[in-house]
Amino acid sequence: MTLFKWKLRAKIAATVVAALISGDIVYSQNEPIDEIMGLKDIATFPVGTAMSTRWYERMPELAEVHFKHFDSVTAGNAMKMHFVAKEAGAYDFGPADQMLEFAERHDQRLFGHTLIWHSATPDWVEELAKDPVALDAFMKDYIHTYVGRYKGKVAGWDVVNEAMNTKGPGYRESVWYQALGKDYISKAFRYAHEADPEAVLFYNDFNIERDLEKLDTALGMIADLKSQGVPISGLGFQMHIRMDIPDETIAEALRKGAAMGLQIHLSEVDIIFNRHDDSRGGGEQVYTELTNEMREKQAEKYRKLALMYRSIVPEEQQFGITFWGFNDRGSWIRPFFNIMDWPCLFDEELEPKPAYHGFAEGLQAPLEDF
Repeated sequence: MTLFKWKLRAKIAATVVAALISGDIVYSQNEPIDEIMGLKDIATFPVGTAMSTRWYERMPELAEVHFKHFDSVTAGNAMKMHFVAKEAGAYDFGPADQMLEFAERHDQRLFGHTLIWHSATPDWVEELAKDPVALDAFMKDYIHTYVGRYKGKVAGWDVVNEAMNTKGPGYRESVWYQALGKDYISKAFRYAHEADPEAVLFYNDFNIERDLEKLDTALGMIADLKSQGVPISGLGFQMHIRMDIPDETIAEALRKGAAMGLQIHLSEVDIIFNRHDDSRGGGEQVYTELTNEMREKQAEKYRKLALMYRSIVPEEQQFGITFWGFNDRGSWIRPFFNIMDWPCLFDEELEPKPAYHGFAEGLQAPLEDF
């Protein structure tokens, strides 16, 4: 299998499909991993997860689940700026090289996350930003060196991550914006394209599946970039979804995004029950235990998400779906928001939840109008 060409995946046997899509669906409770189909073998596009090579070295049981279900990888942290450019004048590509070695050894697509992100900007770069010319020079060197190093080996990059305000319209006044204005975004995309003209270059953000004002600002920015000839080729919907977000809102967001003609990546998918204010420690513990009814509703949400992606986004624009971790025990949601939640396809014991079965069905059910 080559990096950029993906064969159509085998479909589940007709009898299994019929059982899944007929009548009122009741998703099975946990089944052993070796008795279920790999998601990568069901999907017609890459299915990925965020991961760390260190996690898999320490917990080989994670790798077992990974290789059964996923064929695309995104580094959880190892490829962010505060890992690569810890100190001025030197780049540390060791962890990123490990990600590449893992991907190549196991025939996985490697996705680059992320080049420019306010939350991963080292302190020394923030100091450098007091001189806009120096900051621009660093950004150009950083992107040219980094993307150039992995030219032809990384399928796509989140070039700029979360440049919009957390809520509503407008740009986030990050250190990059304050120093260079919104032009830092177009510069970053141009530099990345110069370094690797074949890579798919994404703008990536959160809440744009439910905050349509924020989405409209992002899409307006993308339209402006395209009118200037800026080589932006993809839009990443992080899709950290809450159960209470209406499916109709998510569908509308996907329709608007797909209409831009870009590659669409559901880039950091998980689905939570509780609420939060998007800040560290800002979780609200509404539910304290996971009931069977909650499991079934989450399964339906995952089914609808996969089906909406397939039904709304044209096949040639389907870059793939990536989960931000696949098991509840390793989810970022719990430590970041300081809440107990169950957002993933697999439980703490790495057994598939009804969420897995819902998502698997959504990968193969007949397309619908949304």
